[in-house]
Amino acid sequence: MSTTSKVVLGISVILTVSTVAGVHLKQNWDHERLHAGVLRDIERLERKRENLRVLEQQISLTKELKAERDRRESGLIPKGRLYIVFS
Repeated sequence: MSTTSKVVLGISVILTVSTVAGVHLKQNWDHERLHAGVLRDIERLERKRENLRVLEQQISLTKELKAERDRRESGLIPKGRLYIVFS
C-alpha cells in the first residue's frame, strides 16, 4: 500500500470516527435539553397551581372583608360572635 493510500485511509478513519462521536454527543445534548424542558414545564405548572391557590385565598379574603365592611356600614359592629345593631 502506498503512502498516499495510507494517508487517505487514516484521514477517512479520523473523519468517520469524529463524525460518529459528534453525532453521539449531539444526541446526548439534545436528550438533556429535552429533559430540562420537561423539568421546567413541571416547575411552571407547580408555580401556576400555587398562584391559583393564592388567588383563591385572596378572593376569599376580599369577600370576607367586603362583607365585614358592609356590616360596619349598615351599623352592625361585631363583638365576638354577637352583633349589636345601633338604631
